[in-house]
Amino acid sequence: MSTVQTAAGLAACHLIAFPRIEDRRGNLSFVENDTQVPFAMQRVYWLYDVPGGAERGGHAHRDLEQVVVAMSGSFDLVLDDGVISQRFHLNRSYVGLYIPSMVWREIDNFSSGSVCMVLASKPYDEADYIRDQDEFRSAVR
Repeated sequence: MSTVQTAAGLAACHLIAFPRIEDRRGNLSFVENDTQVPFAMQRVYWLYDVPGGAERGGHAHRDLEQVVVAMSGSFDLVLDDGVISQRFHLNRSYVGLYIPSMVWREIDNFSSGSVCMVLASKPYDEADYIRDQDEFRSAVR
């Protein structure tokens, strides 16, 4: 089980613009393994019907990498690498936020009807989660 922070931490987090094919009938965007995201996707999941005022996340991953996309509506991600904290507002279905391993994340400020899609580098593994922020801060020191 890895508890070593990635060298880049929050500096490695960045927005990814997905291809956009614009058409008067509606636009199309897509994602392909190892092309737009810096890993091969092994899991895709989405959050929806999040009640007003609710928060999601509240954890870090030891090894998992993710790209988070606001497929509909908007929400904020607050990312923390143990030194720096930064808030990102996502509101476009053609832009994703890359989050490397060992970055704490919280998701809040969900708009009504928002859908949050997550592209993950690995299948679900509870052992990969750090759900205690003090444990996370100790691990990244």
